[in-house]
Amino acid sequence: MSQHPSLRSASKSKQHRSVLKRFERIRFLKDKEEWEEEDSVFGLPKVKTLKLKASKGKAAEEKTAGAEGAAQEAAVEAKTKGTDKKEK
Repeated sequence: MSQHPSLRSASKSKQHRSVLKRFERIRFLKDKEEWEEEDSVFGLPKVKTLKLKASKGKAAEEKTAGAEGAAQEAAVEAKTKGTDKKEK
C-alpha cells in the first residue's frame, strides 16, 4: 500500500515552520550568543523566524543592479551635460 502524497516527509521539509523545536531554539540562541550552558532549557525566549524567499540567482541580481546603476549613471551624465551647456 502506498503512502498519500500529503503525508510524505520530503514535501513537509520544504514548508516554512513558524514554531521551532527546543533544540532548534537553543541552537539559534547559541549562534546569537544569548544562551549559555548553565541556562535552563525551560522558559526560553521567543525566537523570530524569517521566511526566506528563494532568489532567482546571483546573475539575476547582478542584472537588476547593473540596470539600476546604468540608469543612475545616465541620469548623472545628463545632469552634467546640462550644466556644461549652461556654463558655455
